[in-house]
Amino acid sequence: MLASRSNVVLTRRNLLAAPALIAITRSVFAQSKRTLRLIVGFPAGGGTDIIARILAERMQVPFASAIIVENKPGAAARASVDYVKNAEPDGSTLLFTPDFPITLYPHSFRKLSYDPLRDLVPVAPAAKSMLTYNVGPLVPASVKSLEDFIAWARANPANANYATTAAGGTPHFVGVMLANATGIAMTPVHYRGGAPALQDLIGGHVPASINPISETLTQASSGSIRILAVTGAHRSTFLPDVPTMREQGFDVVVESWLGAFAPAKTPPAAVRTLGAAINAATRSPEFAKSLAKFGNEPDVETPDEFAATVRADYARWAPVVKASGFVAED
Repeated sequence: MLASRSNVVLTRRNLLAAPALIAITRSVFAQSKRTLRLIVGFPAGGGTDIIARILAERMQVPFASAIIVENKPGAAARASVDYVKNAEPDGSTLLFTPDFPITLYPHSFRKLSYDPLRDLVPVAPAAKSMLTYNVGPLVPASVKSLEDFIAWARANPANANYATTAAGGTPHFVGVMLANATGIAMTPVHYRGGAPALQDLIGGHVPASINPISETLTQASSGSIRILAVTGAHRSTFLPDVPTMREQGFDVVVESWLGAFAPAKTPPAAVRTLGAAINAATRSPEFAKSLAKFGNEPDVETPDEFAATVRADYARWAPVVKASGFVAED
């Protein structure tokens, strides 16, 4: 009888203590969670920043209490890479970046404060896009293909130049690749961004330009520029009637990506969890619809697959940059 009473008393005590135990458990669990930060090396409002925020809204990470985007521009995005390189490798800080600070900069800068293959761990891509080769009113209307433009450039060597969005950027080296493929000298004219490059193209100050597809869709639809080719392995879903460079006989294939990287020594389990969360977000139809506004498409790869992509792109750009003789200014 006494044992029975004792059991009843203990049970009541447990019931009375249960809310407190649950509260403590929830508190400990909340403290174990942390804010996940996506570090972007460009100012707020730019393309990379906008896509990072679209991704952050759709990501669900078990150990993250919140997911925020932090802008850390500076040194042409190198500052953001340095920041993440030196961050605590606990899975709470990711670099969200376009490809060129990772795959191009190591070949174009004499000295770089980071080694992307050593200091960062690829987590997952989020978006991919391609570039367009465009001509403006300086080029006769009879030029309707990239082959036509190359023939025109051969006949008009003084006008064999093209506008780029920046010295040392991907459009610059796409032009180098095309020049190597055709055997003609083509001079890059560098601008500070895509808008001024397109302005001079439309104004007839330069015959051609190479731009991210997101910058040229509106101008092409209005007829102010003509897009002769895209740089993808396949035609763009946004420009299905425009052939690729490869289709036109020029072995130039360049697809740009935006992806996430963690600091080196981040636990593999955390990398896999973060990669799966990004993959899940990028597979959603809503994410694809949002990206389409910027001429981007979702890109889904596991951490290992993304690491292979990064290594391949890194290796591909080395001979292109070296052949160009270009050295970036610090």
